[in-house]
Amino acid sequence: MDTTALLPWIPALSALAAGSLLALLARVLVVRRMEALFRRTASDLDDLVLAAIRRHLSLWVLLGALVVASRLAPSSEHVALVVARLCTLTFLASLTFAAAHLGSALLARSASSSGATLAMTSLARNVLRIAVFAIGGLLVLANLGVSITPLLTALGVGSLAVALALQPTLSNLFAGVHLSLARPIRVGDFVELEGGKQGFVVDIGWRATRIRELPNNIVIVPNARLADMVLVNYAMPEPEQAALVQLGVAYGSDLAKVERVTVEVAREALQQVEGAVAGFEPFIRYHTFGDSSIDFSVILRVRGFVDRYLLVHEFIKRLHRRYGLEGIEIPFPQRSVHVVRTRSEQPEHEARHHGGNDGPRQQTQG
Repeated sequence: MDTTALLPWIPALSALAAGSLLALLARVLVVRRMEALFRRTASDLDDLVLAAIRRHLSLWVLLGALVVASRLAPSSEHVALVVARLCTLTFLASLTFAAAHLGSALLARSASSSGATLAMTSLARNVLRIAVFAIGGLLVLANLGVSITPLLTALGVGSLAVALALQPTLSNLFAGVHLSLARPIRVGDFVELEGGKQGFVVDIGWRATRIRELPNNIVIVPNARLADMVLVNYAMPEPEQAALVQLGVAYGSDLAKVERVTVEVAREALQQVEGAVAGFEPFIRYHTFGDSSIDFSVILRVRGFVDRYLLVHEFIKRLHRRYGLEGIEIPFPQRSVHVVRTRSEQPEHEARHHGGNDGPRQQTQG
């Protein structure tokens, strides 16, 4: 084999080999060193940047080596320009994917710092990715020599026609954008809709919002309808909230004793039941003379809406046992019925006994 024919290619092959070695070192050594260094910093922004570019760093080094090798190779200038353009296009595509990954990570970071239990909505994530890929696509087209201005004009005219044909879909889309930006509800919030359905917000999509009910069913509500709906968000302004328990005791009860015993049991339940606010001081408020009892409310406090179920469950069990020990009566519902009889409805011997008196007669039943 004639080695003299390979001599002109040695610089190009050497540059390509060196670039491959640097790409391998960048993937194995440099990335690990950067991870160890960034873990010591206070901010997590550098970690997000590294996570976005770690899969692309080796490719970028290799593309640079290809450009250098094409310049050193004994080939025409046209070939070098073609290789450089292809490498540039590949670099822009790779950079677009890295930017989309970094944007999603920053969006998740922002949502997490604002108190959302889940990272982000699918609508926000998809809109961000579409915007990044659109910008990357325009850069690729510009690098290919395609004029962007006529393309943007054509897209504007086409978008108007599409908007007229897809009004309901776009209505849900913009309503979803409004929900994501104004944030009357957030992913993870427990809400109650107008129809009485309750559940956790799972996701705000481009067309509809998904809400998971406590039985683990999914309710799908169009965004436009949800934006116009009057709903209750139990997670705003904060998840912690009061839990009221309605009770009643007999009319002959010592109300001061009832209050003391009830508060003692409530305080014990708050300190021992998971999901309760242990530092909250419970209290009661009498409010009604009922048909068979004096009614009152016990005010407890829980960390979230669904925590009230376990707390109320334990509180009622403990209070029933304590009332039995203290002799406090929880009366059964009772009603007094007054029966009025006329003379024509009385038996004949009762009418003779009362001397024909037509006055009403009452009988009370417990």
